[in-house]
Amino acid sequence: MALIFTVDPKLDPDLRTAVVRLWTDVTNSGGAVGFVAPVTEEEVWDTAEQQFAGVRPDGPDRMLVAHESGTGRLVGVLFFESMRFELMEHWRMLKRVMVHPDFQGRGYGAELLAEAERVARRWGLQSLRLTARGGQGLEGFYARSGYREVGRVPAAIRVAPGDDRDDITLWLDLR
Repeated sequence: MALIFTVDPKLDPDLRTAVVRLWTDVTNSGGAVGFVAPVTEEEVWDTAEQQFAGVRPDGPDRMLVAHESGTGRLVGVLFFESMRFELMEHWRMLKRVMVHPDFQGRGYGAELLAEAERVARRWGLQSLRLTARGGQGLEGFYARSGYREVGRVPAAIRVAPGDDRDDITLWLDLR
């Protein structure tokens, strides 16, 4: 199946619910997207609403979703987040890069990142930035999509008492 990408889809109640469900499923399968498993949809809603608040076609934040052709099922999502600071308007932070666990291993994550890159180039952005939780092995995945590690804050993320992880900053130059 192929993916169908949509930038700035209408954030109606059905899509909001589907994103929260995906976010919950990603977290509970071990994904590092702002929570630690186990998590419930109720716990994700507050953070999701904050993320949705800035999303609109005229900015400051934007959203990219991927649906599977044929089924129409939501497969992945990410957010382009503005720093809301004029001196940083030439790049965006990618947040909540997620592919549903049922679809992992099919290359959909790489496709989602490639589409984000195409969209960012169309918008005239010069760079994309994202962060990753250490200990997940994500550095190699992002490196294959052209991102390079530009910073690491040791033990900045506490996922449990005695389990601190590095906060890794990755950068993709679009020039």
